[in-house]
Amino acid sequence: MERRALVTDPEQHAATLKNLERAAGRMATAAIARMDENLSWYRNMPPEHRSWIGLVAQAGIAAFTEWFRRPDAPQAISTDVFGTAPRELTRAVTLRQTVEMIRTTIEVVEEAIEEVAAPGAEEALREAVLVYAREIAFATAQVYAQAAEARGAWDARLEALVVNSLLSGDADEGVLSRAAALGWGSPDNVMVVMGSAPAGDSELVVEAIRRAARHAKLHVLTGVLGSRLVVVVGQGRKQVDKNGQEKPWDPIPAARALIGQFAPGPVVVGPTVGDLLSATRSAQAAAAGLRACSAWPDAPRPVLADDLLPERALAGDQTARQQLVEEIYQPLDEAGSALLDTLSVYLEQASSLEGAARMLFVHPNTVRYRLRRVTDVTGYAPSDVRSAFTLRIALALGRLQAG
Repeated sequence: MERRALVTDPEQHAATLKNLERAAGRMATAAIARMDENLSWYRNMPPEHRSWIGLVAQAGIAAFTEWFRRPDAPQAISTDVFGTAPRELTRAVTLRQTVEMIRTTIEVVEEAIEEVAAPGAEEALREAVLVYAREIAFATAQVYAQAAEARGAWDARLEALVVNSLLSGDADEGVLSRAAALGWGSPDNVMVVMGSAPAGDSELVVEAIRRAARHAKLHVLTGVLGSRLVVVVGQGRKQVDKNGQEKPWDPIPAARALIGQFAPGPVVVGPTVGDLLSATRSAQAAAAGLRACSAWPDAPRPVLADDLLPERALAGDQTARQQLVEEIYQPLDEAGSALLDTLSVYLEQASSLEGAARMLFVHPNTVRYRLRRVTDVTGYAPSDVRSAFTLRIALALGRLQAG
């Protein structure tokens, strides 16, 4: 930006410049003293940060002197003033505090105009201070904008690293510290939601997920990994009912609050776990469910990974196979051979009570009772088509494992 010479008389300009150079140190000291007197946040800062702020104030007055010397020359005020401070200072000092610091320094310089300006150059110097104040305000905004962009890019990389570690099973204590640096709290319920990422800028997708999560009062860590959008979701403290009993968390409403940000196609919700490190299990289950979801075209959206256990088992997911055996076959086996035999015959007889009763030489009510017991033991109702499919796969896997 071109600037006109603010003091047109060369002699006045030279005299004012000489006075500025002579008074720079004194004005910097006065500015620091006034900050210490008027700004409580400055007084409470660690000595290291106070010293850096003092250097910034000194650099600001020195940069003004140089700017006044050659107002037409292009200069990078942000580099001249803030280049002396470490990048960490933008974290320790907020933009509002920086504005207060600059305002205090400018006030000290303005108060010294009558003393510093050569006779007849007071108005010109005052105008110079006003113009410089505007320039340094823009420079301050630029410094904090650049810092925010850099911090945002770094946070995005760190967040993607955390999500990838959970997905790959490499989560350790380091993941907790990285997540804490990203603002992740300690929610009692954690799950992973996974689906296809929409086309377009991944940063916009991630920001849309964050907005939706804030609206739903959810904690999230998210990242676009290849073609997949992965969201680690946390819900605050455990909820209790009026009797003081813990209420189970339903993950589906939380997933629905975020589902609009996914591309068309299946969205799978991993099982709920108690902490971030355990979210590896949820992430791997969600990934396995997403791979197997094509085998169930009518699956709801979103769908729980545990509702996809039979498809996951058929796709070769060993965890799903073991879960079906442990949660269905083994409890039925332990409950007595009558339940296993009745369930097996019922499924083979196309879910016919009468047909199963004839094959077992029992009354249909006995079959009905045993099937209710199957539901009590496993949570799956043999009369439901989807549950019957899951039970059939579990029986087959259990028998194979039993040899």
